[in-house]
Amino acid sequence: MNLEFSAEDNAFRQEVRAFIAENYPAQLRGKQDEGDDLTKDDYLSWHKVLAKKGWVAPSWPKALGGTDWTSTQKYIFSEELARADALPVLPFGVVMVAPVIYTFGTPEQKERFLPKIYNGEEWWCQGYSEPGAGSDLASLKTKAERFTGDDGKEYYLVNGQKTWTTLAQHADWGFFLVRTDPAAKIQEGISFLLIDMKTPGIEVRRITTLEGGHEVNEVWLENVKVPVENRVYEENKGWTCAKFLLAHERSGIAGVARSKRGVEKVREMASIELGDDGKPLIQDADFKRKVAELEIDLTALEFTELRTLAGEAAGKGPGPESSLLKIKGTEIQQRLTELALEASGHYAAPYLRDLGDNAKIGPEYAVGRAGTYFNTRKTSIYGGSNEIQRNIIAKMVLGL
Repeated sequence: MNLEFSAEDNAFRQEVRAFIAENYPAQLRGKQDEGDDLTKDDYLSWHKVLAKKGWVAPSWPKALGGTDWTSTQKYIFSEELARADALPVLPFGVVMVAPVIYTFGTPEQKERFLPKIYNGEEWWCQGYSEPGAGSDLASLKTKAERFTGDDGKEYYLVNGQKTWTTLAQHADWGFFLVRTDPAAKIQEGISFLLIDMKTPGIEVRRITTLEGGHEVNEVWLENVKVPVENRVYEENKGWTCAKFLLAHERSGIAGVARSKRGVEKVREMASIELGDDGKPLIQDADFKRKVAELEIDLTALEFTELRTLAGEAAGKGPGPESSLLKIKGTEIQQRLTELALEASGHYAAPYLRDLGDNAKIGPEYAVGRAGTYFNTRKTSIYGGSNEIQRNIIAKMVLGL
């Protein structure tokens, strides 16, 4: 892959940068700057701006609304979003379930769901993990039994529990893995269902995370009636969809561009005179070494991501390399928040604005908050724990 930016690429960068500056919702920017909690409408406001522009789903096929950008343009776009601290588009619809639908779905499913996902008209959540089936996802117990309704149509009756369901409190629809054949081999009796979250029998229960936030939930399903037409792909072959989806999710978790922006913020924070001796932390040799080591690892990860983008441009979908991106990307994110806490010292409170005039680190340095640190502990677990990713690499790449 040629890493030299052409004149056209540089012009594209300026176009993206200008568009973000002119169109990013002012109310959303204000809430982010103040560290306020974001509502469903806040999350969707930027999504809808990008959808109107035609930039919300760069990796979709052109015929379905994709941009047909080169891999370099996709890279530039992600860099500029991070540079502007723009809120990322939530992945559950655009990045995760949509590729499953347009790859494995029926024409009716594509027509029904893809436009609403694209335009931000329906919010999606992911029903994968269960209390006894997290990293070992194929051990899931939520079951779906097929029956014929009084109207003569075919349905599934779904019963079970999902957990760690991100932002399910806002979701209109969810994509769920369910067991449709308990007698089949563990990975062969699973189906992939699209479920309306307003269906009777669904209960969403809040899980309060360590920093006090409400991001994840338990989802209970009791006698939930789901039309068979909402199953994607073949019955008992949902594991194929699940693996396909997880490869897309893991690629996106790496977050290289945002980590690069995070390093810039850490340097800025460490340049503020916080210590009793009046010297900024960035002058400390040990701290400078840790920042330099992180930047070296981040550069190596960036090249891996660029190779993955180049492969996609050549028609190759995400493969085992997505596990590499997931492992290293999440480890870097965690190290980044550790450095941010060190840089902000005793000012690293969950809500720094509460310190008033005494807060030398302002809310614009969200990466330095204790709440951000706590929340980032999860990144090495979700999307398939890093231990599982190492197993995938050992099997699929090393042939062990």
